[in-house]
Amino acid sequence: MFFIPGPVIAALTFPGVIVHEAAHFLFCRVFGLAVFDVCFFRFGNPAGYVVHEPTDDFKKSFFVSMGPFFVNSALCVLFCSAAFVPVWVFEAKDPIAWFFYWLGLSIGMQAFPSTTDLSHIWRLAPENARKGNLLAIVSFPIVAILYPLNFLRIVWADLGYGLAIGILGPLALFKWLA
Repeated sequence: MFFIPGPVIAALTFPGVIVHEAAHFLFCRVFGLAVFDVCFFRFGNPAGYVVHEPTDDFKKSFFVSMGPFFVNSALCVLFCSAAFVPVWVFEAKDPIAWFFYWLGLSIGMQAFPSTTDLSHIWRLAPENARKGNLLAIVSFPIVAILYPLNFLRIVWADLGYGLAIGILGPLALFKWLA
């Protein structure tokens, strides 16, 4: 296991950072939350951000916080699927197919919500779960899994996730379509 500084990882996976922040921005717009500042990518910490008005509405908070996880994961599977057949079935050495793999994996690696995003959900979930909000109830195991995974980025959990959905996602998709 070796260490690569976060800014280097962000630079290598910049499409994922851009998609991650664009997903935050998109869900802010969908749910009518004012956006005060947005940076889709920069060389710094954080590599991108969206500053929006706070909300105590659980549904809005959930989707603004988790939107990048769903969008990045779906796009990772999509782009890796575009590369899957040329690379694994036809064993092509096509640079465009490998470009799509890099694009998909870079997007998948940036899927994890930040601990700040997860803490917003965690703060609102108990009260909403007591009221019978199914989304709040389902959010507990999601946050319980993603929170430690966020810290495990130091041992490449984000790369592992990107590879898992970038390879297993297309396999499942093509098996389902066949």
